[in-house]
Amino acid sequence: MKNKNNKKNQKLNGSLNHSTETALKKYFKTLNGHKPINLYKFVIKEVERPLMKEVMKYTENNQSEAAKILGINRTTLRNKLKEYKII
Repeated sequence: MKNKNNKKNQKLNGSLNHSTETALKKYFKTLNGHKPINLYKFVIKEVERPLMKEVMKYTENNQSEAAKILGINRTTLRNKLKEYKII
């Protein structure tokens, strides 16, 4: 069973990886040769909010469970939820 789950995770990771690459390629095209600034911070902000929102939906707003799924402590999760105005 574990091997089957690993294959599923690899497929999902590949999908996220592909989606990220596609989105970044499109983003760079929109820059028309201009150099982006603070790209790392921008990407993290763009990805982190929907990640938090969807995990909270998935856990039916159970912060302890969401924090465990995300691999962060509950205080960090709460701070992120407040920062992104999810709670």
